[in-house]
Amino acid sequence: MTRAARLVTALAAAALAGACAQFEPRPPAGPLEFELTGRLAARYNGESFTGNVTWSHAQQGDEMLISSPLGQGVARIVRDHEGVILRTAEPREYRASDAETLTQKALGFRLPLLGLGDWVRARPSADSPAVTQHNDNGTLKLLEQRGWRIEYLEYEGERPRLLRLVYPGIELRFAVTEWK
Repeated sequence: MTRAARLVTALAAAALAGACAQFEPRPPAGPLEFELTGRLAARYNGESFTGNVTWSHAQQGDEMLISSPLGQGVARIVRDHEGVILRTAEPREYRASDAETLTQKALGFRLPLLGLGDWVRARPSADSPAVTQHNDNGTLKLLEQRGWRIEYLEYEGERPRLLRLVYPGIELRFAVTEWK
């Protein structure tokens, strides 16, 4: 084999190997900010909770109101660059650096607020590896990230309407009723 043929073969093999490599998934482009209303059901440690959610999400922070089915405020969660604050109806105030630790302490179950901002838009968070599966129509069917398993059970158009999130000892169902 001539030197030129070996070089072409080596370049072709390198290109082929590069095409087979796995890359971290990047979230698709889309608006970073949103507002939504929905319902939340949680099962954890033999207990359960159902309620309504009003959520305003932006890159710099979140504000989420969780209320009972009758509309009484249960908790208001605010996340900004300084951390997360959760205020209950009692009134009590809890602070932590992340929402999962805070909601575990105050509500009894973990709420993955940081990842949820991407997950409700059917995309993995860019800051950690993820495993994904898609439906035949290309929509996200399953996402595994940060120890959570997110199943996309229903879509309304291109937006997820019903999600099931599972973490050891916790099952959350999140139904989006309106995007604003």
